[in-house]
Order: sequence, then structure tokens, then C-alpha cells
Amino acid sequence: MIRFSTLAAALAACAGALATPATAQTAQGNVVGITFVGRMVSNLDRSVAFYEALGFSKDPAASSVWRRDAVVERLYHIPPHGIVETRMAKMFVRNEDSGERFVLYLRELKGLERRNLADHTAWEPGASHFGLVVADAGALWSRLRARGLLRARSWGGALVAPPGQTKGMLAYMTDPDGLDIELIDQRPPAPAENGRRARPGLLPGVNHVGLVVLDSDRARAFYGNLLGGRLVTAQAPWVKGDFYDSAVGGHGNILRFYNESFAFAAESSGAVAAPRPPRARMNVELVEFQNRKKPVEPRSITDIGVGYVGFEVDGLDAFLARARAAGATVVSDGIVTMRSGTREVMVRDPDVGGFVELFEHAR
Repeated sequence: MIRFSTLAAALAACAGALATPATAQTAQGNVVGITFVGRMVSNLDRSVAFYEALGFSKDPAASSVWRRDAVVERLYHIPPHGIVETRMAKMFVRNEDSGERFVLYLRELKGLERRNLADHTAWEPGASHFGLVVADAGALWSRLRARGLLRARSWGGALVAPPGQTKGMLAYMTDPDGLDIELIDQRPPAPAENGRRARPGLLPGVNHVGLVVLDSDRARAFYGNLLGGRLVTAQAPWVKGDFYDSAVGGHGNILRFYNESFAFAAESSGAVAAPRPPRARMNVELVEFQNRKKPVEPRSITDIGVGYVGFEVDGLDAFLARARAAGATVVSDGIVTMRSGTREVMVRDPDVGGFVELFEHAR
């Protein structure tokens, strides 16, 4: 006869033996991958028209009507002082390297006071951007100018040619609310030659998201050590010159870049996420300016001209505890559950207070 205590111990041992590394990771929480970016806008219709001109499509399944939304109010910690309404557009562009959609959420709110942060430089601490690769940057640049939609930061309002080249291939521009976009011309891969490393090609789609940081060590501890970004290049020398200045419309900048690579976890089509192997990676580009240090301007997630980035997480409760221990501050009223069962929380990083949405699908 087998004693119940012996049987229980045997079953526990079997369960431990069958536990997978993924189960162990979920117990302490881990990032699955980067999924979307979001932007707070002043006029949703105007912003939708702008991003459609850039090549984004609007998801017709996502309603853009004004409504009260208790989940949004809790996610953004909106005080219950009045009637706050919101509307949202879910935009997307197809990333040709993976065939997946990269999603951009645009949100407008009314019924509460919102600061307008549209007037800032590209090197403002906490400023965010994303890199959009297009098939013909020159043709798109000209179309935007002809339609009165071009808000260029670059010198002379023109695309900038990389050193040693004559064709304008990239430049910063802003959306209607001052949020930055790095427009980049597609390019083929280049082999290693003359001591230069091989360079991968760039295909149309969103290929990175960026954030201006104050302390790159602190920022890398959060986006790398905590969120699990994989440092692309350990060396990040300080650089300067006309190429770097002209692209962002500055003068005398001294800067360096750290790129943390993440799996690109495209959004699930249903409420319950099915396991899926990542098919591509995407960088979070941390940009530090040596000579542009200044206090971060106070900002709320609801302010016009604020951007955020979304990461899918397994084991959200445990991961949030780790994020807090690493210096992140929580914006939301705790973890908020959507009608679909997805759980989400908004936090700020410990360096410049960059907004990060962490979410976990129902499983």
C-alpha cells in the first residue's frame, strides 16, 4: 500500500522534472517581445490622414467613436473629476522582413486638461521616435510636401545623404503633434569590405523605435538587463558632424547610440494568444547626447505629443514586481484587465520617465 504522503512527493517530483525553461521564466516574468508604439494626439482625424499618407492603413475592426472607457481611465490613472471620453485609431504597416503588421495606436482624449508638448527638439530628453523604411523616400518626401503635410526637421527641409554618398536617404520629420519619425530609404545589403563590417539590407516597414536618454548606463539597465534587450554593438563611440546635425536640424551635437535588440512579437489576431516563434527582431535605439543634458520636462501619459512603446510579457505580476525593484514607476491603477482578458499596466523607465506599456494575453 502506497502512503498518500509518498504519492504526493512522487507527483511533485514528476512535476518538477517536467517543468520547462519557459515555465520557470514565466514564474519570474519575462518579455516576449516588442509589439507596438502609441502616440497621444490632439486631432485623431488629422493624425489618421497623416499616417495614411505615410503608408499606414487603418484597421477597420477598431472603433474610432468617442466613448467612456473605464479601462483607459485606469490604465492612464485619470482622476474621476469629470466625464472623460476617448477615441482611438489602430494603424498598421506591413514589415516586409517578417510579413507581420507593426501597429501604431493613435489616441485622442477630451474632458481633461492636457498639456501640448508638440514644440520640442529631436534631442529633448525623453523624446521618442520610430524609424520608418520606405521604398522611395524621395518620392514620399515630395508627395508630403506637395500636400502640405511635410514637417521636416532636417537642414533645408531635405533628405540627408550619408557620408560619401550624394543621394538623400534619411531625415527626421514630425507628425502633426511634433512626434518624431525617422524616414529612411530602403537599401540592399552590403558585403564587408575595406575593414567595414557587412551591413544588412533595409526593407520597408518600421525597423526601430528610439528614445533620447540622459544616462545610457541607467537606460540600458532597464531596456537591456530588465526587459531583456540584446545589445547589438558593445562599442558606442561619441560621434558628431554635419551628417548627424543635418538629419535632426541641429548644430554642434555630440551623441552616441546603443541598440537593444528584441524579438518582434506581432499582435495576436484573437483574444487568446497562441504560442508563436518570433520571426524577426527590432531595435530599441537609446540615443544619448553628451552636450544636451537638461532636466526632463514633466509630462503625463495623457499629454498631447507623448509616445509610448508596448511589450508583451509572460508572467506580468512577477515581471511588474521586478520592474518596480529596478526603479520603474507605475502610472496605472495597478494591473488593468481588458474585456478580452488581456492584462496591462503602464510604467515609466527610471532614466527619463519614458512610457512603457506591459501587457499579457489571456491564455
